[in-house]
Amino acid sequence: MSFKLTFKSVLLLGALVVPLFAQADPQPIPSDKRAYIGEWKGKDMELNIAASGKLHYKRKQPGKNLDLNVDMLGFNGDNFDVGVGIIRSTFVVSKPPHQDDKKMKMTVDGVELTKAE
Repeated sequence: MSFKLTFKSVLLLGALVVPLFAQADPQPIPSDKRAYIGEWKGKDMELNIAASGKLHYKRKQPGKNLDLNVDMLGFNGDNFDVGVGIIRSTFVVSKPPHQDDKKMKMTVDGVELTKAE
């Protein structure tokens, strides 16, 4: 069996592959989730969530350090989805933003974060 590479086959292949790498537009933070916006810091983890839907994430873990800029793709309850191209992930929020003493706090992926002032 032989495969002949034609313009039509290249175009078809491109039509199938390009959407896999297309980047979704960031979703602006909805008005009922505005408390999430800001710079959050905790033990070995930082999140900076912009109103535009851009997220900067830093985390230190044994054997790996992450420093990512990703787009917010939406909320599912208190959790939020992020991604770049076909790579997507969910941040699990076990305690959404709340006032604790005089500080705003939330717990994301098991890490308690405090909002910078």
